[in-house]
Amino acid sequence: MAQNPTSSAHPPLPPTTEEDTLSRLRLLRSRRVGIATYWRLLAEHGSARAALDVLPDVARTAGIEDYAACTPQAARAEMAAAEAAGARLLVHGDPLYPADLAALSDAPPLLWLRGRAALLRRPMLAMVGARNASSLGRRMARRLAADLSEAGWVVVSGLARGIDAQAHEAALGGGTIAVTAGGVDVTYPPENSDLTTRIGREGLILSEQPLGLAPQGRHFPARNRIVAGLSRAVVVVEAATRSGSLITARAALEAGREVLAVPGHPFDARAGGCNLLIRDGATLVRGAQDVLDLVGPILSPEPPAAPPRRVEMSTAPNDDLPARILERLCAAPLAEDQLLRDLGLPAAQVLQALVELELSGQVGRQPGGLLVRHDLERTEG
Repeated sequence: MAQNPTSSAHPPLPPTTEEDTLSRLRLLRSRRVGIATYWRLLAEHGSARAALDVLPDVARTAGIEDYAACTPQAARAEMAAAEAAGARLLVHGDPLYPADLAALSDAPPLLWLRGRAALLRRPMLAMVGARNASSLGRRMARRLAADLSEAGWVVVSGLARGIDAQAHEAALGGGTIAVTAGGVDVTYPPENSDLTTRIGREGLILSEQPLGLAPQGRHFPARNRIVAGLSRAVVVVEAATRSGSLITARAALEAGREVLAVPGHPFDARAGGCNLLIRDGATLVRGAQDVLDLVGPILSPEPPAAPPRRVEMSTAPNDDLPARILERLCAAPLAEDQLLRDLGLPAAQVLQALVELELSGQVGRQPGGLLVRHDLERTEG
């Protein structure tokens, strides 16, 4: 059920120095700088330091006066909190940064890690599902995770209650990675406290969010894209027709990954999403062998990264362009590619206007390259 993978929208990055790492953290933590804006500024200005220098002017162009970027003191405070929590910072471009994740157009520029970072060098599969999982669903998740772990795969999930927790628990001995919606030092949900402690010691916890951040609804779709981006395939064990697990499945398809699903009884609402995925072409899973037959043998711990897309530089501005963009956006997400087709203008010109609209707070982004009117944006838990 895989679609064509999306190649990265940003160029490979050179090794970073301590000063450059601090500048990257400052840029990403600056007000109204999301991931797409971060990559655009970095591509246009060559370095995070240079992007920080021009950021107030870019904000002023977007109608924001007295704009101030994240201070060095704030960034250093986050790094000190990470050190106290036993976390380390992984920068996009570092040899340890997983190639599958780096190939996403909205790859996280920075990740905080806590635990066994070496697990990122091994091949990964994701397993997700319902929080209010049935006893059969929990048993299936444990069996699948244990068998896939025994076959050499690292099991990735989101550390939620239900299917996620069962998958982490069963795969802990062989290797599991928990992607959190909050900071790597925040336990959520509270009932997974013991499991979180064990994963931080025996597995790996990672997040793109600042240390100490308690997760909110809008953080979960962003987390789900990382779960999918790390993995060669995503297995959905139980999921309702409207659930975060289907957001992960959609992110996997957009990244060109395989999606598999465990079928369930038509009368069970917790199986509705899985049955829909299978109807639409997902591989039906009866056991771990169905997954292994699809993903094939483990050949290399680090697959080659997809080639980067060429990033065009800006052309002359169009004074009416921001208004034209806003006219086409509403609460329902619109794909950036569709917006470009609708406008019929050079991509660089549209993307420059989008950066200004994001900085002004009028446009927001969702995982998978989707755009919404920021003041109308709806979040998903």
